[in-house]
Amino acid sequence: MAQWKDFLVEIGKIEAKYGSSLRNPASEIEIEKMDHNIQQKWGNISLPKSYIELLKKVNGLDFNGLVIYGVDKNLLDKKVEEDIHGFIETNELWHENEWQKKYTFFGDSDRYCFAEKECVYVELDKPSGTLIQSFESFGAMLSDAFETIIS
Repeated sequence: MAQWKDFLVEIGKIEAKYGSSLRNPASEIEIEKMDHNIQQKWGNISLPKSYIELLKKVNGLDFNGLVIYGVDKNLLDKKVEEDIHGFIETNELWHENEWQKKYTFFGDSDRYCFAEKECVYVELDKPSGTLIQSFESFGAMLSDAFETIIS
């Protein structure tokens, strides 16, 4: 399986064909602000290294039905016009349902998240919450999600 970074390059090429482009990357300071806010709100969430790497390449993604959450707009140093599904605000919405509080959500088309208790990354069916598959790492989950939307 190709790595998520290779798929991201392909997604960028597809965007360019249609006169669009990937979002700008988040800065180190913006990522640190997000992490600080996460620690204040939830305290126990550690962002995966490959998620931080993704944010340094592109601040979230909305492509072909797949959404990967980025740094929330209110934490960005520069105003952006595009709609960004912020990591914090989206997790707050998902956590309004009690049963979903056991997950940290990173994206959706299906729900891509980290199951805290099991310590595993999972893809859940969006309407039902049924487990579709699990992954050993965030990078593996992201690669699978990217491969699905490109194929």
